[in-house]
Amino acid sequence: MDTTLQDPLVGQVLDGRYRVDARIAVGGMATVYRALDTRLDRVLALKVMHPALAADGSFVERFIREAKSVARLAHPNVVQVFDQGTDGSYVYLAMEYVAGCTLRDVLRERGALQPRAALDILEPVLAALGAAHRAGFVHRDMKPENVLIGDDGRVKVADFGLVRSVDTVTNTTGTVLGTVSYLAPEQIEHGTAEPRVDVYACGVVLYEMLTGDRPHDGDSPATVLYKHLHEDVPPPSAAVPGLPYELDELVAAATARTAELRPYDAVAMLALAREARARLDAGQLDAMPPRALAAEHRDISEDRTSVIPRALTTPHPMPAGGEGAGPELHRTSRLESPPPLPPRRGARSRRGPLAIVVAVLLILGVGTGVWYINSGQFTKVPPVLAKTRAQAERQLSHAGLGLGKVKHAYSDTVKRGTVITSDPEPGTRIRDNGVVSITVSDGPETVKVPDLAGYRLDKAQSLLKRDGLEPGMVDRTFSDDVPKGFVVSTDPGGGTKRHAGAAVALTVSKGSPVDVPDVTGESLEDARSDLQDAGLQVQVADQQVNSEFDKGQVAAQTPQGDSQAADGDTVTLTLSKGPEMVEVPDVTGDSVDDAKKALEDKGFKVQEDRGLLGLFGDTVKDQSVQGGRTAPKGSTITIKIR
Repeated sequence: MDTTLQDPLVGQVLDGRYRVDARIAVGGMATVYRALDTRLDRVLALKVMHPALAADGSFVERFIREAKSVARLAHPNVVQVFDQGTDGSYVYLAMEYVAGCTLRDVLRERGALQPRAALDILEPVLAALGAAHRAGFVHRDMKPENVLIGDDGRVKVADFGLVRSVDTVTNTTGTVLGTVSYLAPEQIEHGTAEPRVDVYACGVVLYEMLTGDRPHDGDSPATVLYKHLHEDVPPPSAAVPGLPYELDELVAAATARTAELRPYDAVAMLALAREARARLDAGQLDAMPPRALAAEHRDISEDRTSVIPRALTTPHPMPAGGEGAGPELHRTSRLESPPPLPPRRGARSRRGPLAIVVAVLLILGVGTGVWYINSGQFTKVPPVLAKTRAQAERQLSHAGLGLGKVKHAYSDTVKRGTVITSDPEPGTRIRDNGVVSITVSDGPETVKVPDLAGYRLDKAQSLLKRDGLEPGMVDRTFSDDVPKGFVVSTDPGGGTKRHAGAAVALTVSKGSPVDVPDVTGESLEDARSDLQDAGLQVQVADQQVNSEFDKGQVAAQTPQGDSQAADGDTVTLTLSKGPEMVEVPDVTGDSVDDAKKALEDKGFKVQEDRGLLGLFGDTVKDQSVQGGRTAPKGSTITIKIR
């Protein structure tokens, strides 16, 4: 089932620029779409925050600030951020679109990876994180879902949506942001954001690549968090016998529960990874691991970035004698540089050519590829143009592909019933279990617009559909000749030829015009009688308003009096609650100008009474309503001037 059909954003254009074409993925904090930048004609990924988070002003402000910071990270292994903006309730990031798959996809399909493949993915990830760490940022949500492997083999780190400055703490809201399976102990306990939390997550990801499963599991997020706090990550060789101890040591160094015992950032971790690779021979690097079935049955909710209540992350006492109760939890010695891996007896002392090339490329910041990870997972779209739908479906099936959406379009050049285009196009590289959508020709076809004048609207719309046309906009006009509800004319007119499926606008009669009487100021009974005598229906609004008219009289009407309506149309009447009573200011003794201003500011009209003695006076001696009393707003107050 194509779930994007139910997504309200698909098909919309955000900020008048980004056309949302398809939903790619849904995470705990945002949804990612494939979109087109209509201004630059460029395909990109659009990450839109979930409405619940977008409603939090402080979160959005932080999101925008941090997005701007990440946009300054220029590294070939970091997904580039192009733009950030808001459109109504939508807060979004426009990012580089990477055609391919995620590391999670690879693990679900293959289970455990060969050590060479695991290191070839880990090293560019560490290079990307190292660039972020040296720029003062921490990712905080490293996991296989955020490692993209392009069709060309490039490895890129995505989703810096939780990025924070080094040495910040995020426990002020009573929650922790992240994914439970990859949270470092200090993140769980204190919300700490410093480079070592990314190192820890990379160690868990490496363990998962080598074994096909995560080191800690449980029946609930709280159980997983507890294990991160109180249990060491086991050596990968315990799950996959035969893995070199150098990889066990690399995982142990990255996932030490005491933060100070880990490499201090991703650059230091990268140095350890290169050293471990250099000590492995080709046979060890290319050893085929057993397929890990656990990855296929895992609860995918554990893979999502979540806002985790602090109560779930609060450490609980371990049972007496339980693992992790020893003093090593409280060690505070800090390693100023990553510890070297111990030399392996009999290990080859020189690096293999591939390891040297990888190391040089990573030092230079050049993205390395793992093209062989995707080998065997792709095929090419077969030539299906000019084939019938059945023939195209058979060819796709023979290529291991499925038939996606089938659209229809008219064509003056392609035979009816045969394929005009396919998406992706023939010859395009595609996953071997992918689907291909096709557009089938309905041939060249034009339809004569029927003459619908004098038909009732519903009948006219039915006749348009019968002839292969679509009923379009309905406009209404007064007519002395055509009864109400019947068609006056069409656009285009009857007899005009149009392509099948074209829309035809309809103009429908409102009947002869009726003069609407002005009933404001009348009682409801009198107003209803006058309007019904004119052939109009009456409706009374639920709300009443203050007005110059007495309570119960008509204060307003829609449509207004002296306008025109159709016979049988409804006039809505709004009744008066009576005038609003306002306290009259005391203006005696004031100048005329000051008195008038004070009264008019309160909503009163002012009349001057100068008499014979006040022709040249400028002082108010008396007022018709004394100050402090109330009078209807809009009424007239007379001031006497002497």
